[in-house]
Amino acid sequence: MKRFILELSPKMPNVELVKMLSSHITLVGVLLLAIISVIRGFWTVLILAITTFITFTYCQEFENSRVCPIPDLTFIPEVLTGLDVLQEIGFEPIIGKNLAILTNQTAVNQKGIHLLDLIAPLKDSLDVKIIFSPEFGFFPNEVENIGIIEENRDSHFGAEIKSLWGKKYQPDPKDFKEVDLVLIDIQDIGVRYSSFMTTVTKVMEVAAFTQIPVIILDRPNPLNGVTIDGPTVRPEYQSFMGYHFVPIRHGLTIGEYAIMVNEMGWIRKSRRANLTVIPLVNWERNMWFDETGLMWVPPTDYIPDLNSLLVYVGMGLLEGTNITAGKGTRYPYVLVGAPWISGDALFRSLQQSEHPGVRFLPVIFVPKSYSPSVIDVPYQREECSGVKLTITDRKSFSPLKTAVTILTNIVQHYPNEFQWIEGNYIDKLFGYDYLRIFIAQRRDPQKLPATWTHDTIKFHQLRKEFLLY
Repeated sequence: MKRFILELSPKMPNVELVKMLSSHITLVGVLLLAIISVIRGFWTVLILAITTFITFTYCQEFENSRVCPIPDLTFIPEVLTGLDVLQEIGFEPIIGKNLAILTNQTAVNQKGIHLLDLIAPLKDSLDVKIIFSPEFGFFPNEVENIGIIEENRDSHFGAEIKSLWGKKYQPDPKDFKEVDLVLIDIQDIGVRYSSFMTTVTKVMEVAAFTQIPVIILDRPNPLNGVTIDGPTVRPEYQSFMGYHFVPIRHGLTIGEYAIMVNEMGWIRKSRRANLTVIPLVNWERNMWFDETGLMWVPPTDYIPDLNSLLVYVGMGLLEGTNITAGKGTRYPYVLVGAPWISGDALFRSLQQSEHPGVRFLPVIFVPKSYSPSVIDVPYQREECSGVKLTITDRKSFSPLKTAVTILTNIVQHYPNEFQWIEGNYIDKLFGYDYLRIFIAQRRDPQKLPATWTHDTIKFHQLRKEFLLY
């Protein structure tokens, strides 16, 4: 993990002070090394040089964004989110501020306490003017310790809670009238066709326009930060569900993603936000969420656990078809079917080829809306037949390849019943129109991943300069 700074005083130093101290320390270090080199030789110099480099590093900066300098917290064995780090440094970056906060129920610390509850005792030192919620809203019942929310107002600060989904997808500049800092804390899911990062970008866009600084509290990519998969969005197929030029599975944390958006000029009219990221501590790129020791709070009822999220990487494409992916059941994205499909026949067809890391089972299920947040349920209260997926090895399991294989089988066996959703929504999910063309040509689904290899290689190179860990 890259480290950002060793704190040299009780108060968090600014970037200029840190750079000045670092340069002075480096100069003194060089002089000392020159003297010692005469006395003790090469190996002592090498060891001291490495030690000096590790101990005195400074805040990582970009042209328009920066990573907040923090104390050395690596002695704490657990993974710390940006919220945990903010708590460890006494909430200093937000003290004395009038805040606008973009958040939902996922913004909890190690102990499961929500951001709003953590800052409630600081009401004399800061104020929350407005709270924005992304798609799926703000569900207080999902987090035991969160304060009661009534009539779209937070109980701690009396701040209005405004949805950025439905009628309006971004804040009104007037919402920032009494605000001098925007704070963002959301657990992103690591999949491009989630709307969370689009909403984060829209908030950054208005903050850039109104010249209000933004702080993002970083959180892990739950699907690990190594794997990249799927095609990149083509400009003519951009949408709210595919707003940025990234693959379906991008391997970035929310902080890294936001820095990339800001530095690449992906905010509307190429504006740049005054962006600061408070980083994670002790997170490694190869970690899955269940290896972090952090509390999983479902970002939506559609994704109750990590297993459903991993399958969603591929099965989310089915939302561009008239096939149900288990919405309205207890196994969203793990069930695939429709009233006009034979689950037994689909199962037998899938058994004819290899599918590493996953096994199938024919099932019958009835989708229904069991939660107020579960809406637009395909085939609600109709009996559907299909297959259930069980992941046996998540490292070898390919969600996209599996989804395309299932989709191809269904299209070929049920050409009269199968339909793409009106407006070819599938193109926006996939990133462009090639999936429809590929399937129409009845090509081997095992060969499809090779068509986006160039995209993933190019994105891997692009994202390198924005990686923080």
